[in-house]
Parts: sequence; structure tokens; C-alpha cells
Amino acid sequence: MKIAVLKELAEGERRVAATPETVKKFTALGADMAVETGAGETASYSDDAYREAGATVGARGDVLKGADAVLGVQGPDPDSLSGLENGAWLIAGLNPFGERARIDRYAELGAEALAMEFMPRITRAQSMDILSSQSNLSGYKAVLDAAAEYGRAFPMMMTAAGTVSAAKCFVMGVGVAGLQAIATARRLGAQVSATDVRAATKEQIKSLGAKPIFVEEGGIEGEGTGGYATEMSDEYKKAQAELVSGHIAKQDIVITTALIPGKPAPRLISDAQIATMRPGSVIVDLAVEQGGNVEGSVPGEIVEKHGVKIVGHRNVPSRLAADTSALFARNLYNFLSAFWDEDAKKPVFPDDDEIVQGVRVTKDGKVVSERLLG
Repeated sequence: MKIAVLKELAEGERRVAATPETVKKFTALGADMAVETGAGETASYSDDAYREAGATVGARGDVLKGADAVLGVQGPDPDSLSGLENGAWLIAGLNPFGERARIDRYAELGAEALAMEFMPRITRAQSMDILSSQSNLSGYKAVLDAAAEYGRAFPMMMTAAGTVSAAKCFVMGVGVAGLQAIATARRLGAQVSATDVRAATKEQIKSLGAKPIFVEEGGIEGEGTGGYATEMSDEYKKAQAELVSGHIAKQDIVITTALIPGKPAPRLISDAQIATMRPGSVIVDLAVEQGGNVEGSVPGEIVEKHGVKIVGHRNVPSRLAADTSALFARNLYNFLSAFWDEDAKKPVFPDDDEIVQGVRVTKDGKVVSERLLG
């Protein structure tokens, strides 16, 4: 079996879908690995490192020729897949909702596209979950980005010249990214609080030493399937907004991480709420590319409103490309190796398997994912 690893062509994408470590592991399974020239350079992996790991390195056309599987971080432009074999697996983060037309093109090409962000949130698939692995480091980086823009120190400092008060950091959305943001802000010495719409997160917040901020009356809403958040009632949204408004006005740093799969990011912070914050405060909107949690956030820019900086970096995982690539590549390896047939020397994907049903979006020239057809 030949596995091709492509160089990412999307603007600003620095990650790579396989590392020398995973190339060695695939080779040990019996796969022939082919890596496009320069694929790992922006993630600090040289072509020579891939060669030493057992891969051949060459031009895109040579890498794609005869490939049974193609690995990517982002879904490649269909026009860049000239020579792709009919029935070849295309395994990457495909953004099926945002790039539906591209999914249709993959079907037309005859590719069996497997969208890794559709990985089911089940125990067996935890080691294959790209959303979790990438969000973990995004939460960490969000706090560092906030610290870089914040004109004061995070921890309390007692000096001969007086005391420096600890920064107050509020995390909105306590998924994988939010939990890591809480932990990182705590390590930097901030006073941390957090909120979410899912009841289970309250104890998680407390376990990290942060203060939970929740609407208690009427119970906590928003627990969706698979551990994701879902839409809330209008009454709950109003109560939540009132509670959060009073809390935000006292914060120095706010990190927003809330996403709902297949829908625009929920609006968590209004312009009026930003106006209540102290000048010099910082908001980091990790959902900026999905419409933003913060009114006025701009993808790829740092803007200032009412004296508050609103940070909207694109593709935050790519800003830590070496580590996020290593985790992403392990997710792909864990996925393929879980279905590897030693006799066939390739993966076998049963049609009735929950993971296969979740990630498969095209097959036999058609879009087959229920999430896209429903």
C-alpha cells in the first residue's frame, strides 16, 4: 500500500499530516510512504528526516501516482490532485460543512474522502480525534497570545516598590481548548473563572482551581450529543447574558472558545459588554473563523474597540506547527492502524463500524455522509 503525504497549500497553513515518527510506524506496518518535497519544512521537519525514516520524497505528481491513501491537514484543492487513483482514500480535516462544494468534487474524482473532524466522540476513537488534539494546543496558545497583548503581568507580585495585582482571566466555553486555557492561565498566575452551558463542566472547572460562573436557576442547559454544546432557550440566553455582563466588566483577559458543529459560532460578547471592560483588557476569540463569539472580532487581525484589544488569529494550531503536526500525525496513524489488516497490508474499513460511518463522507462517486445529506 502506498500512502502519500502532501505539502499543505492553504494560505498560512504550516502543519503537515505525517512526521518522521509516523512515517517509521507506517513503514513498520508494511506501507510505502511518499512525501511531497518540502511538506514538513514549515513544521520543522526536513526532507532528509523523512528519507531517514524510510519515505521517498519527490514532486506532487510522483507522490500521488499510484497512491492508495492521501494524507493531509486541510482538504486539498481538487485541482491539485491530478493523477489521483479512483477509489483512493483522502484522509484529512475536510471542513465538510464549510467546503461542501469541495466535498462534491472529491466524489466526482472518485475519492473515498474521510473527514477526520467527523470522528465520533467515543472512547475507542479518542486517540484519533483531531479536534481535541488541535484544540488542546489552541487553548494554550490563546492564553500566550493574550499575555503578549496584555500590557501588564499575569501573576500577583509582591515587591519592595509595592504589589502587582494578579490578572483576572475569564474563559467562555469549557471544551478541550477552554480547559487548557484555564490550566495555562492558572500556571501563569492569573485569577481564573470560566463558564459553559454544559452541566458536566462545572466540576471540571473547579478541579483546575478556577471559579465556575453559571446560571443556577432553572438548571444548566446546552448539553448536546457527543459532548458538544447545543442551542439554548431564549430565557436561558437572557439570564446567561446578564450574569456574564456583570462578570466581564471586572475581567482583564477573556478567552472565548464556543463552537457548535455545522452552525455559526454563538455570539457570547456584545459591543456593549466590551465597552464595560477596562482599557488595556484583551479578548481572544478562538471561534473567529466560524463567525466569532465576539462582536467586532476580525479573522486574521487584532482590532481595538473601547480601549480593548480583540485578538482574532486565524488557524491557531498552525501557530504551534511542530507540536500540532506531531499530534495530528499520530491521530491519523492511530486511525489507520486501528483498521490495519496484517495479511492485506492495508486498512480494511467495515461499513457497519461506527467510526467508519462517522468519518466517511464520499464513496463510489457519491456523498454518503448522513450529516451532509440530512
